[in-house]
Amino acid sequence: MLTSGIKRFFASESAGGIVLAIAALAALIVSNSPWSEAYRAFGRIPGEVRVGEDWLVLAKPLVVWVNDLWMAVFFFLVGLEIKREFVHGELAQRSQAVLPAVAAAGGMLVPALIYVAVTWGDAVALRGWAIPAATDIAFAIGIVMLLGSRVPASLKVFLTAVAILDDVGAIAVIALFYTHQVSPLMLLGAGACLVALAALNRARVMRADVYVLVGLVMWTCVLKSGVHATLAGVLTALFIPSDDGKGHSPAESLEHGLHPWVAFLVLPMFAFTNAGVALRGLDPAELLNPISLGIALGLLLGKAVGVFGSAWLMIRLGLAAMPGGASWSQLFGVCALCGIGFTMSLFIGGLAFAGLGEDFETRVKLGVIGGSLLSGILGTLILARAKD
Repeated sequence: MLTSGIKRFFASESAGGIVLAIAALAALIVSNSPWSEAYRAFGRIPGEVRVGEDWLVLAKPLVVWVNDLWMAVFFFLVGLEIKREFVHGELAQRSQAVLPAVAAAGGMLVPALIYVAVTWGDAVALRGWAIPAATDIAFAIGIVMLLGSRVPASLKVFLTAVAILDDVGAIAVIALFYTHQVSPLMLLGAGACLVALAALNRARVMRADVYVLVGLVMWTCVLKSGVHATLAGVLTALFIPSDDGKGHSPAESLEHGLHPWVAFLVLPMFAFTNAGVALRGLDPAELLNPISLGIALGLLLGKAVGVFGSAWLMIRLGLAAMPGGASWSQLFGVCALCGIGFTMSLFIGGLAFAGLGEDFETRVKLGVIGGSLLSGILGTLILARAKD
């Protein structure tokens, strides 16, 4: 049986997935309508934060604010979810964590290998090797919730754990492979903030707003360092206490309070500002461009094969147990849904081909949207027809 907390989480993810889909669809419609120029102008709306005369100036267009600051809030929530799962969730015990952990690893490796195979020989295209390695938890959970009792509760938990571990892997990939022109001084400042967060945690400071304030300073330092600023959100979340000794969790309270804002504002705004792609006048050959094809095949085939193959091997070898009440066809259907990589895949794509022009943006969007849509359809059909 699912706990009430897990049920609330699934219900929120389901509704959030629907809103996310509406926002992405709206972006596609508007970007191919007479209001397409207004859509592009919306993303270019300037915003500026200035402290003092010249001490700190952050001037960016709206789409960059969304990708750097708003998505840092999303990553902050991801950090809280990761901490909850590892402290007292489905990943707290090795016996529970081993199956989704190995499945998530396979679900990152195989899509990356497929993408590399498709784009081999093109050094620029190879930058996007990590794009098909992520799972969009909101969309995936939204589909399994709409399928209701056709998906056993154990598989819903398995899918959530795989998606969360996917996020851990994606965060590591961003930090290691998509960081350029590092500023040692700003990294030193971010390191000082990490020390401050650790000291607050050790001193048993329970006020979450104190951690958030230090996190904002760290976000600024990380932004100026050359490392992607969203990583500051994850790091801040990991230091917020899980237990105040009186049966209350500051981290979980903050997670529950923040979840609706991320699900119904942050992610839909990200989808709307990033998912628009002009299809009028598009050369059909772009659909078979190695970047688009590599992403789509990585999501559609790589995720299903990587996640299911790894899980199948662990179960067959007796190293992990089959999720309770699930059949092999149901497990494969859920694994296929892991190929919905919308949010994180678009995010990594933006980092991989930053500054290379609209052609690369279009190829990434075509691959991500196409691969995610096909994965969603495949997983839904399998689960709808699967027998217990």
